[in-house]
Amino acid sequence: MDDWVAELQRDRFDAAWDLFLDRYRRLIFAAIRHYAQDYDDVMDVFARACEALRADDLRRLRSWVEQPEHRARFSTWLVTVVRHLTVDWFRHRDGRRRLSVVAEGLPPLRRRIFELVFLDRRSHIEAYELIHAGEAPTLTFREFLSELRATYHAVSTGRRGQVLRDLAPASEAVEDLPADPAGPSATGVAEQSRLLERALAMLTPDDRLIVELYVLEELPAETVAKVLGLANAKAVYNRSYRALSLVREQLERAGVRREDL
Repeated sequence: MDDWVAELQRDRFDAAWDLFLDRYRRLIFAAIRHYAQDYDDVMDVFARACEALRADDLRRLRSWVEQPEHRARFSTWLVTVVRHLTVDWFRHRDGRRRLSVVAEGLPPLRRRIFELVFLDRRSHIEAYELIHAGEAPTLTFREFLSELRATYHAVSTGRRGQVLRDLAPASEAVEDLPADPAGPSATGVAEQSRLLERALAMLTPDDRLIVELYVLEELPAETVAKVLGLANAKAVYNRSYRALSLVREQLERAGVRREDL
């Protein structure tokens, strides 16, 4: 049993917090720096994360410790919590007005897509239906997909872009869209997204986080290994390869070919 857990179970919250922070300070900073580059931003987010983790006699930490079974290692759970806290901090600090500045240089249609997907957190299909029913009744879904991809590309570069990607609906990603704008219909895209989400859900929390960090967010394997406490980069390579093989297998069983994604 970790020393901080033992202190927490004795209700010695200050001692538990000091031991916890000594052990996981570097991990928390590593998770934050994936999103924030400015030193002041990093320190502000770190303070906010510590405040949230320490609140109510370490309620968040106690909730993990008190779980009867742990499907993920504590480090995996902690990285996920810190990522959510970081994105929430940016959302609160920037607000709609400051985030909207990112879209000022976009053409009107892409600016509207940005508002619906990134600010209002509408699904891709909801965004299309609203635009089609409103300002662009002649817009086809194929044309919308091209504009959506262009919007993601325009606003999703750099560390701020990573934050913006996480402000989009959690169950969707631009990678889920068909590569060919002349491809599947809106219904087909939605079904493929559901199948992909279902396949990812079959992974262990650790393996899913590895796929998200290494494959989707393109973090270096060495960084992923350090953040998740794995032995080395080779462990990241091996586990991501096995996880992706499982995802492909599940998708193929559902009738989705690689070229369909």
